[in-house]
Amino acid sequence: MTRETKSDQIEPGFQIDAPRMQTSPVVFNSPHSGSDYGTEFQTSSRLDLHNLRRSEDCFVDELFSTATALGAPLMKARFPRAWLDVNREPFELDPNMFHDPLPAHVNTASARVAGGLGTIPRIVSEGENIYLDTLSWSDADRRIQHYYMPYHEALRDLMAGTFNRFQTAILVDCHSMPSVAGLSGSGRPDIVLGDRHGTSCSAWIVRHLEEQLRAHGLKVSRNRPYAGGFITQKYGRPREDVHAVQIEVNRGLYMNETTLKKTRGFSRLQTLMLDVMSRFIARASETLPPRSIAAE
Repeated sequence: MTRETKSDQIEPGFQIDAPRMQTSPVVFNSPHSGSDYGTEFQTSSRLDLHNLRRSEDCFVDELFSTATALGAPLMKARFPRAWLDVNREPFELDPNMFHDPLPAHVNTASARVAGGLGTIPRIVSEGENIYLDTLSWSDADRRIQHYYMPYHEALRDLMAGTFNRFQTAILVDCHSMPSVAGLSGSGRPDIVLGDRHGTSCSAWIVRHLEEQLRAHGLKVSRNRPYAGGFITQKYGRPREDVHAVQIEVNRGLYMNETTLKKTRGFSRLQTLMLDVMSRFIARASETLPPRSIAAE
């Protein structure tokens, strides 16, 4: 089953791949793997498509696509992160990107805006400016109202439905990172798990994921250099049995970062992730109260 947004530019805005029956309290989300760049966006950019894609979490949705076979839904954006980033507050915008004034409710002073990576990014991950010219506020507002808001509404509904069924819900927010993003003096991690320094999920969640990933020989870091973004912070409410953890996968494990093509490591990593997800889902199911296990 899929659910899609309706729009007049980049369509559909998101997709939810759902199992025939959801048997797991775990929800997977890939907000940065969208690859529908749209003609209008490409025309407005000073970068070619290849360079625009450097901000994309290439193939992350595919790495975790086997979640549905395990009874867990997978949500994914169809629009690209370079066009609209749903892992930000709804209105984190750089005023220098616009030729008209921004409303008072816009957050123009966040560190992410200063870095060029607001809700509508100014740069791609390589630091290059995206746009040929300034934008209008009406364009930004349309993207946020027609794409950002429906995305989060659907994700909230998915989490709420999961919680209502199982009395708990666990969001795994799936991302990738450049292979150069490492820990000074400690080598480059293969995986970074982010739980907002212990505030977005119960401790057993990160501990179990780390143990399973390390059992496969991967180098795992917690919260360094990524502690989790807006989605992890927003959706993680462990005191209410609603949890969120971010997972960052080193792109060097599965793709050529120059050509943006899969390598032979992709299939191996996808199989590895299937095993990790399977064990994690089984562990999550052990925590369910008997009344939350739905009968057909």
